[in-house]
Amino acid sequence: MSISTEEVSTAEFNNNLASKRIASIDFVKGLAMVFIILAHSALSWLDKDWRYIYGLVFAFLDVLGPSLFVFLSALSVIFSVKRKKGVLPEKVIRNGILIRGVVIIVIGVLFNPMSLYSSGVAVPFPANLWGWNILMFIGFSQIFSYYVLKFSKLSRAVIGAIIIYFSPWIREILYEFKDANVVVLILHFIITSPLPQVPILPYLSVCFISTIFGEYIYEAMIKGTKEAYYRLFRIFTYYGIALVLIGLFIIVPRGVAFDIWEPGWAFLNPAPPPYHSAPGFIVESEYLHIDLLRIANQQDYSYFPGMPVYMIRCTAQNMFYNLGVGFLLIAVCFYFIDIKKKSNDVIKMVNFYGKTSLSLFLIQYLFLPLYGSQFSIIFLPIVFAGYCGFLGLLMYIWTEYFNGVGTPEWIMGKLGSAGKKKKKS
Repeated sequence: MSISTEEVSTAEFNNNLASKRIASIDFVKGLAMVFIILAHSALSWLDKDWRYIYGLVFAFLDVLGPSLFVFLSALSVIFSVKRKKGVLPEKVIRNGILIRGVVIIVIGVLFNPMSLYSSGVAVPFPANLWGWNILMFIGFSQIFSYYVLKFSKLSRAVIGAIIIYFSPWIREILYEFKDANVVVLILHFIITSPLPQVPILPYLSVCFISTIFGEYIYEAMIKGTKEAYYRLFRIFTYYGIALVLIGLFIIVPRGVAFDIWEPGWAFLNPAPPPYHSAPGFIVESEYLHIDLLRIANQQDYSYFPGMPVYMIRCTAQNMFYNLGVGFLLIAVCFYFIDIKKKSNDVIKMVNFYGKTSLSLFLIQYLFLPLYGSQFSIIFLPIVFAGYCGFLGLLMYIWTEYFNGVGTPEWIMGKLGSAGKKKKKS
């Protein structure tokens, strides 16, 4: 059996990259997955006397969950493209990314009816197949980010900032006129979806911004020097601080009459019926996280009159703030794990969670119905630690002894291998 020069160079190139892997990226991705599992298990398992804790904690820690997870997932496109650039034909690289994105989108489509049902939102078939959940957007971002790479870094930064800044205004116009115009109704359905967990606006901006910082990470990874690593640490730190400040103090236009929102640190309330646009109010069906205010007020200790804008997912302030905190977290983890070379069993376990994140995201739902509203805040941390350990053990056995057969990662790998074999023949 002969081995081609292309195969040898590809293997050598991949081995070199493996030796320079940025371990903190897997760690932060795994950490984001842990917080997602925590949020879902707390919502399902906390009893009614302690459910308000979920509303309080989730509002603060959402920055470490889906937003961070989506950003890190979009980075994988950079590594796929850059690692194979000049080694494999452009068509093979593109097809691999398209296959990966489509597989995740299909999983997201199949997941949508269950997500709507568990949220108590009634949507008839086939409209219930459409919805911007985490999986849907990750699959979309895999494909869209590939084409975004053709823009310069400056162009991507400007476009991403514009999308974040004007998305709330665009979505409010669609909401205001969706009942009066069928075209607007269709656009609202496509852009926002029945359950807008991670809607295309403003999250389309993540595709533009993640590719910029993905290139910075890749450049530092290729150089592999301490100077390059410290430079990358400074980039994430400085941009993280800047974006947090922007999220807290920026004022964004919204409403058909260009009413002005308060800065990110100000408080907003859910709009009263008939849910019309008004300054100081926000429509709950468009911004699902405002419901955390209702949950947090399910106690007799104190009353929260509103929710800071930067905590309401999908607002412009929230997008800037979340990206900033995410950058700072990546910087801290990068400093200790990749620069200072810190490592222990906990770090290795969280890294493994990052590498199997898609599978973990799906299998966690299988066990959530087991303990519906049964635990107080005293026992939930113990149960959650055991639950996370159980999921990790399950994934370890699955990947180590059964080669991960049936997991999303396995499916994408098989489809990608089939595509490469077809291209070679």
